[in-house]
Amino acid sequence: MKVNTRSLWLGLLLLLTGLFPVSVFASAEIQGVRSWLAPDNTRLVFDLSGPVEHRLFALEGPDRVVIDVTNTRLRTDFAHLTLDESPVANIRHSHSDGTLRIVLDLKSRVRPKSFDLPPNDQYGHRLVIDLENPAPSSAVTTTTTTSSSASDSVAEPAAVSSPPANGMGQLRDIVIAIDAGHGGEDPGAVGPNGTREKDVVLAIARELKRIIDAEQGYKAVLIRDGDYFISLRNRVLRARQANADLFVSIHADGWKTPTARGASVWVLSERGASSEMGRWLASRENSSDLIGGVGSVSLEDKDAVLASVLLDMSMTASRTGSREVAGIIHRNIGQFARMHKPEVEMANFAVLRSPDVPSILIETGFITNPQEEAQLRTAAYQQRMARAIFQGVQDYFWQKPPDMTWIAWRKSQGGTQVAGGARTHRVQPGDTLSVIAVRNGVSVSALRAANQINGDRIRVGQVLRIPAG
Repeated sequence: MKVNTRSLWLGLLLLLTGLFPVSVFASAEIQGVRSWLAPDNTRLVFDLSGPVEHRLFALEGPDRVVIDVTNTRLRTDFAHLTLDESPVANIRHSHSDGTLRIVLDLKSRVRPKSFDLPPNDQYGHRLVIDLENPAPSSAVTTTTTTSSSASDSVAEPAAVSSPPANGMGQLRDIVIAIDAGHGGEDPGAVGPNGTREKDVVLAIARELKRIIDAEQGYKAVLIRDGDYFISLRNRVLRARQANADLFVSIHADGWKTPTARGASVWVLSERGASSEMGRWLASRENSSDLIGGVGSVSLEDKDAVLASVLLDMSMTASRTGSREVAGIIHRNIGQFARMHKPEVEMANFAVLRSPDVPSILIETGFITNPQEEAQLRTAAYQQRMARAIFQGVQDYFWQKPPDMTWIAWRKSQGGTQVAGGARTHRVQPGDTLSVIAVRNGVSVSALRAANQINGDRIRVGQVLRIPAG
């Protein structure tokens, strides 16, 4: 009988493949490990030479988390990790039968989670281990492995000022939640000179907080004040936990070509609002949640029709406020920076989906544009951007101050709007610089200098700072 040699070898190859799984030949290596410490969780990121299979489980007596990674070898160590403020007391490992076992000895119990990340522009394959605190943490800020800062709480109710002399009761500050985009393992866009979006926006956020906290009647809350990652949903949740009156998310745009340029201001799109309302009404997790910010109401005891009406009213008010404050800030930034579009833009950004907190997202410029990257790196430009944002926030809340706030009381008593120690004037039809200057007892040149105006052109609705006489 004639034997087909080719078929024989093919059959033998198939037999060997069945006996020895392909994964045996595709071993991987852990080439590095990084740690990120956030207020409510610790993240470990293992850099891999290729994709891996893993299994994660927790053990008690003593508490520890175990990660088994198949067909993988450890080519790094854990000595460089900064874990003093984390729940991890020690990390050890062993290798047996082709499986790498990593054991995290714990100082306190955690909720462990794990997932894989595919390669991106900066990193290759990664295995991510998240160790979440079992109870929600009230703190938003902490000392991280790469950045230290003072702690700041978001779980506390809005700050309360001393009651005024007329005895109308305690007044609270207007709370602004400031969200510095990205962080930790997520650097955001990266400029041609290596400037990372997460660093620039955190610097602007901190400057904005400094300005806000210096103004009586206002309080700022940083969603993150360090180099760590927070999920998009948690950013919104933390703003709501802080009873924020406004959520401001700060970013720096990126594009595949260096020619794209210009800042932009965004609000939630119609489609995004509709989908979020549907999610709230359909999801059981929201049945006992609250809407309406301070003095909010629960949907838990409402029938479907009433819950829908209440939620629609809350989201309508929130989106109206978002558009109004976004328009003012867009005009303010446009006085010194190129704008990507002439009007406020709309998109379905997850961080803008709060049903009861007016929310805006600001792209401070294209970090992938060399000229704008150079601007965004400077403290002077960061301060200018922060000041423009705050002036917009302040102007909006002077027009529509929330009830029982110090700003509402001050306005009711006939007080004038103050911006960083200076009076302001909203330009009305027929106003000119000379008329405004005479009315406020200042010179036209001083008025121009205070508002960085060249010439005499002003716009109706523009808010001018009035310098000291």
